[in-house]
Amino acid sequence: MKAKFPEYKGLDLPKVADEILNYWQENNIFEKSVTSREGAKPFVFFEGPPSANGLPGVHHVLARAIKDIFPRYKTMKGYQVKRKAGWDTHGLPIELGVEKELGITKEDIGKKISVEEYNAACRKAVMRYTDIWNDLTEKMGYWVDMDDPYITYEPKYMESVWWLLKQIYNKELIYKGYTIQPYSPKAGTGLSSHELNQPGTYQDVTDTTVVAQFKAINDTLPDFLQNLGDINFIAWTTTPWTLPSNTALTVGPKIEYVLVDTFNQYTFEPVKVVLAKNLVGKQFGGKNAFQVENQEELKTYKSGEKKIPFYVVKEFIGKDLVGIKYEQLLDFNLDFENKQDAFRVISGDFVTTEDGTGIVHTAPTFGADDALVAKQATPEIPPLLVKDENDNLVPLVDLQGKFRKEIKDDVYGFASEYVKSEYLNEDDFKAELKVQQEKLKDVLKNQDKYLSVDERLGLKLKNENKAFKVEKYKHSYPNCWRTDKPILYYPLDSWFIKVTDVKDRMHSLNKTINWKPESTGTGRFGNWLANANDWNLSRSRYWGIPLPIWRTEDGKEQICVGSVAELKEEMAKAVGAGVLEADIFADFEVGNNSEENYAKIDLHKNIVDEITLVSASGKPMKRESDLIDVWFDSGSMPYAQWHYPFENRELIDAPCHSELVSESKDENLKQVQVDKRAFPADFIAEGVDQTRGWFYTLHAIATMVFDSVAYKNVVSNGLVLDKNGHKMSKRLGNAADPFETLGKYGADATRWYMISNANPWDNLKFDLEGIEEVKRKFFGTLYNTYSFFSLYTNIDGFSYAEADIPQNERPELDRWILSELHTLIQKVDKFYAEYEPTRAARAISDFTGEYLSNWYVRLSRRRFWKGTYETDKISAYQTLYTCMVTIAKLASPIAPFFMDRLYQDLNSVTNKETSESIHLSDFPKFDESFVDKSLERKMENAQTISSLVLSLRAKEKIKVRQPLQKIMIPVDNQQQKEEILAVSDLIKHEVNIKEIQLMEDASDILIKQIKPNFKTLGPKFGKDMRFITAAVKEFNQEDINKIEKVGNISLEINGKNIILDVQDVEISSKDIEGWLVANEGALTVALDVTITEDLRKEGVARELVNRIQNARKDAGLEVTDKIKLTVLNYENLQQSITDNKDYIMSETLTKELAFVDELNNGTEIEFDTIKSKILIEKV
Repeated sequence: MKAKFPEYKGLDLPKVADEILNYWQENNIFEKSVTSREGAKPFVFFEGPPSANGLPGVHHVLARAIKDIFPRYKTMKGYQVKRKAGWDTHGLPIELGVEKELGITKEDIGKKISVEEYNAACRKAVMRYTDIWNDLTEKMGYWVDMDDPYITYEPKYMESVWWLLKQIYNKELIYKGYTIQPYSPKAGTGLSSHELNQPGTYQDVTDTTVVAQFKAINDTLPDFLQNLGDINFIAWTTTPWTLPSNTALTVGPKIEYVLVDTFNQYTFEPVKVVLAKNLVGKQFGGKNAFQVENQEELKTYKSGEKKIPFYVVKEFIGKDLVGIKYEQLLDFNLDFENKQDAFRVISGDFVTTEDGTGIVHTAPTFGADDALVAKQATPEIPPLLVKDENDNLVPLVDLQGKFRKEIKDDVYGFASEYVKSEYLNEDDFKAELKVQQEKLKDVLKNQDKYLSVDERLGLKLKNENKAFKVEKYKHSYPNCWRTDKPILYYPLDSWFIKVTDVKDRMHSLNKTINWKPESTGTGRFGNWLANANDWNLSRSRYWGIPLPIWRTEDGKEQICVGSVAELKEEMAKAVGAGVLEADIFADFEVGNNSEENYAKIDLHKNIVDEITLVSASGKPMKRESDLIDVWFDSGSMPYAQWHYPFENRELIDAPCHSELVSESKDENLKQVQVDKRAFPADFIAEGVDQTRGWFYTLHAIATMVFDSVAYKNVVSNGLVLDKNGHKMSKRLGNAADPFETLGKYGADATRWYMISNANPWDNLKFDLEGIEEVKRKFFGTLYNTYSFFSLYTNIDGFSYAEADIPQNERPELDRWILSELHTLIQKVDKFYAEYEPTRAARAISDFTGEYLSNWYVRLSRRRFWKGTYETDKISAYQTLYTCMVTIAKLASPIAPFFMDRLYQDLNSVTNKETSESIHLSDFPKFDESFVDKSLERKMENAQTISSLVLSLRAKEKIKVRQPLQKIMIPVDNQQQKEEILAVSDLIKHEVNIKEIQLMEDASDILIKQIKPNFKTLGPKFGKDMRFITAAVKEFNQEDINKIEKVGNISLEINGKNIILDVQDVEISSKDIEGWLVANEGALTVALDVTITEDLRKEGVARELVNRIQNARKDAGLEVTDKIKLTVLNYENLQQSITDNKDYIMSETLTKELAFVDELNNGTEIEFDTIKSKILIEKV
């Protein structure tokens, strides 16, 4: 029996996806997509590793769809694309999750639980959800090799990371420094500057701010401030918790300052304050402060009055204030080194008068600028550090974010309290409130809510006459990217990479990368590189790759270890020197790269911290306790995934694309020179947040170690928001479940919606109704087109056995759609090549809906079901088949399941292609010989004219089945006339009219009207617009015709010539009696809406044919079945049928036609004014 094209009873995309996924797995299609391209030019793709201790979200579907599209496309273009999966298994996400699960904090590690037990828990937790991630990967059709992933906790991966660090160390780009760094108390570790600049880390917060009064010591005042009474410097801070650590006030040397005599608004006591002249208006603004002309007027003020006067006593500049000493603001009776040099005014160029008071509260312990300016002062300003129980100098805030016990106030508290209230939980708030209510009862009545440390510091300073102003202030403050809790700037002993030494090279290499969008590469990423700081590599955590640096206790000798072999050599020296009992990796065989050999070792902290090495001078060396930043782990993946340089050196060191490599599959492929290059990547893609994460560390490491880019093309995708533009979250209940979405709508519709709805780099407003619309409009249209094709080809037995009908022998409509098809191939190929998948998806959708379905199939449908199986019908079948196969191929990178089903269904009968799957086939090739731009232009005319006529019909509520007599179209030239005449039959058939009248001069019939287009006139002509508007209103028909034909017209306005373009006006035609008129561009169509009696009868006949066809379907008749038709008489219905009998019987395959006055059975029909019944019976 002859094979038939499969037919279906409905579109079920999830079912299609399940069936095709099973087919892929059973036939190893993904594996074959790699092996079938063996020896071909490689297209290198890097997979940014997800962390498998969390569940995937719908945003991962978008990210992975983008990553899947281009490897599929490049495979079809003949490239070999290896896609190694990976798992990011270290770092804060894992550690914080384990701590929460175990009910511990970082401080408990090594006490309540050993480091070994903790790391074992992390190792177990990190791969908890791999099955769910793998399931999502398969269900959404993301092809990546999950059978052989790289895993960042494996010894081989970690060894490669050590090697990379050793290369950077050998270039003297790694150093240790004690500096002020961003620190996350809730994560228990310092953070790098790129982590601090992840999207969403800076958040708007409303904090308590204080303008504090620092009382000057009178005998240190310069002469111009002597004998004026007590003087206070006022300084503003948004972090009052740092005030106990204040050791200096910084002024701008060139800034003008003033002394102001006024009253404290809280105690109403007189006070003289120093602040910047430009900020007097800010500090004394508002309705309750007013300036007086002399000090005598101040005496009229009465204590307690809300309106407070102020008087500017004198002016001076900042450099004249340097050296003045002041009383410690908050004295907790603490001793610290060089205390005698603290509490004085110093100079700093960073001081501005943009906000505050122009005097900066300076706490060298907690601010990088503060520490720098303090060090530059002579003598140096000391930080306020106290000794802990081990005689170590420590800040007043500990690593948990709490004040030390020394910061104790019997009334206001502070000791052992979190300096940021965001670190407290609900139980903490309740407990602390009870304590505060008891302690604060004498200074605060009826307290009903918890007061933060900052609020209580403000209250204390108010009551002690040391606060000039305390108020709430909204500003941006950084949070930890993982805990979403505020960071502190904290003095840390950390290891750094000297990014500042290589940032110029990083910046210049970045200019060679193709960023999508370009603005991210030049702006967000490029600007970041241009201003890059040194990379804080240290992480004071437990689960991660240990920093491979061993150091003597005095810090004078150190080594960096770059391999297990090197570590074994050093251990042998240490054993010989007696500082190490034995080589703990004695069973490891150097040079043996088998998995079994590497399974004998573990390079994590709990293991390598037991290793003591020996220095060149014979001193013991302990490993520096820090781990390395987990972003270094992921940035190392191009090399570590291959265990480079210990294995696979050719993948990284091989020269880039050889000129001899073929780009296509051919029989001689194995004979050409093979390129095994796996670096740099041709393409990567991740979320925009990775510009400060993976994108950055990939680029930094590649630049420092290889003086190369790590990737050539990068797509930085945006966020997936809910349909209202809000961030998705489980808490808000607006997060879409990816598995439910894929299960209901299928991966193809979900992927197509995500890609076609917005450019990958724009934020996507995710709406399930949008997926439904894509399913209906695009996939539904393509499914219906295939169903139409399979229905009639199966009747006729078409199998593409005949030779291709030559192009010049095909009907014009076939030649047109094939011309448009090859134009589409050219466009889509270009869009994919330029990493523009949205433009590709939209072009395919438009072609499928507007050209193939709405035009070609509709206008060709009679060719499929009427007539004999000869050249015209065969041409129609071949043409539609070619269009569907080509669409399937073009769309397959985005919609991999449905397009493979369509391809296999089509190929199952014709066997025109040998590929088992569409994803093993070749991408369509553009053939210019098929393109006929003149024909495309003609058809565009036909579509435009048809669209205008249909819009006029809709306006007048005249159905398309109702024939009309004619349309008139004015034409400007012979070419336009010939192009319209060439498609006149198509137009007449499409819009159901009898004739088209082309008029070379319609000026007597069609009256044009013109009005200004203010949207373009305003920006172009500004104030002259009203004069131009007046001139346009005076245009006659000749003027209108001129601007329409030529495209512009010259006008004299206020003595000057201006050129008015056709875009600056709106031209339309007035309706004429019995006609309706419509315009689009220079094209005008007039429709005769008069319905004669003959036209009305024909309209009735066409409506009846429609009802009969519906009744045939409802009765389950085959399209070839003949029928007897019985019609119930109704008024003049019989006459309409009789006059159009041949047409009706031919269209509906009616062999017998009967009219009766009574019909008990049958189908009721109703249209226009007609009510009747029809009965159809198979004969």
